Amino acid sequence: MQTNQSVSISTRIVQVCLFLAAAIAIFGGSLQMYLGEPTVSPRLDNIHRFMAGIYLSMGLICFWAAYTIRVQRTIVYLIALGIFIAALGRILSISIVGLPEPPAVWIGYLTPEILLPIILAIAQSRRKEIQ
Repeated sequence: MQTNQSVSISTRIVQVCLFLAAAIAIFGGSLQMYLGEPTVSPRLDNIHRFMAGIYLSMGLICFWAAYTIRVQRTIVYLIALGIFIAALGRILSISIVGLPEPPAVWIGYLTPEILLPIILAIAQSRRKEIQ
């Protein structure tokens, strides 16, 4: 293990990606928990806010993993997998019901959801201080 002053570039990349995912999920989850989907049925609003809670909690897990990065191993891959599966859900939605308006915003959401887990997994696999 390296000293406390020295961490690999790969570790910093993983840490930055996790803090970025944390910020997005904490903000997005909190906002969606607050806003809900009041223009739909109570059932759909209930499901929406429940999923917002999962999104928010994923942000807290990402923050914890980034903060304690020196001891993290498998959880980084699991977080990357979770983000990738979420992106697949967005792709499935687009393929079934179409791209929401404005398209650039939704492609803007999708692009990092595909790239971030790939970057996370590659950088995590190259980390030296946990091996």
